[in-house]
Amino acid sequence: MAGEITVPALPCRSIDEIVEFYTMLGFTRTYYQIRPNPYVSLKREDLQLAFFGIQGFEAADSYGTCLVIVPDTRELFESFAAGMRAAHGKLLLAGIPRITRPRKRKNANNHSGFTVVDPGGNWIRISAAKPTLEDRHAITGKLSVTLARAVVMGDSHGEHTRAAQILDAALERDSNTATPAELIEALAYRAELAIRAADTAGAAHAVVRARSITLSEAEHSELTETLAFLDDLLPVVENEE
Repeated sequence: MAGEITVPALPCRSIDEIVEFYTMLGFTRTYYQIRPNPYVSLKREDLQLAFFGIQGFEAADSYGTCLVIVPDTRELFESFAAGMRAAHGKLLLAGIPRITRPRKRKNANNHSGFTVVDPGGNWIRISAAKPTLEDRHAITGKLSVTLARAVVMGDSHGEHTRAAQILDAALERDSNTATPAELIEALAYRAELAIRAADTAGAAHAVVRARSITLSEAEHSELTETLAFLDDLLPVVENEE
């Protein structure tokens, strides 16, 4: 049998808070009730999510999660990011709610993936249906191999402090043998981890170091999305100067 539809139902503290957040991401409310129990359904094209309210629920204690398989993680991320920038003037990278950038996931066969943590503390894990040509390339550089480990720790498990420790050791050990592209990717992720830890000085240091690296025209083209992300972090740098 084909054509089945699965709609995850996830917990939250406030369905109105959930509606506001997902509307920002381009969802439309399709069902809403307060009694006998708070419940809301939202839809964005073929992506459907439902939420039920629990009095006294703490988002930080949530175990709610679901996996969403999409054809193109970057296209969806850019749409979500545009909604966040329009509403908040920036990407939400720390605390609850937040979003991570699309990256190859070593623990997902190198498929690209990113995560949205919503106001209910639910982890909406978005993964590509198949790896892109870029994702199929083997990771060989020492710094890139360690970056892949750090991404699993920080993005899949939410252990940003441990991920930062892993990456700091690699940046100290392998910077001299890494390519400029590897360094910038590692430093961009290190800045993101610092922001999650409310370490604005550390984030600013990583951004300044990354932006000081000289790139060839080909490398600049290859890193367009990462460099744009570093531009998103410029307010952090400016606040620390």
